[in-house]
Amino acid sequence: MTPFGAKVRALRRAKGVRLKDMAAELQISPAYLSALEHGHRGRASPILIDQICTYFNIIWDDADELRELARLSHPRVVVDTAGLAPEATLLANRLAERIDDLPADLIAELLRRLERHGGRP
Repeated sequence: MTPFGAKVRALRRAKGVRLKDMAAELQISPAYLSALEHGHRGRASPILIDQICTYFNIIWDDADELRELARLSHPRVVVDTAGLAPEATLLANRLAERIDDLPADLIAELLRRLERHGGRP
C-alpha cells in the first residue's frame, strides 16, 4: 500500500463510503480505485487528486498534503545514482534488497533523518 492509497482509503472509510460508490462518483472503475488504494497502480493524475479533494471537501493544507502523498506514492521507485559517490549506489542497492526486512521503527527513523537533511516531508 502507498501513503496516498492509505490516506484515500482512510478518508473513504471515515466517511462510511463504499469503494464502488466513490468510484462511480469520480467516474473511474472500482477496480482502478482499489488498485490505487492498494498501491498496485502508479501515481494518481493531478485531475483525479483534485476530484478526490472535491469529493471529500479537502482544501488548503490538507489538499497540499494529499498532493504530496500522491507525488511520493509511486509503487515502483527508480533511484538514479549516476554521477554520485559509489556509497550512494551501494546504499540504494542495499535498501532495494532489504527494505522488506526493515522494522517500522527503523524506517521511521530514516525518514526523520532524511527530512532533517532537507528532504520533503
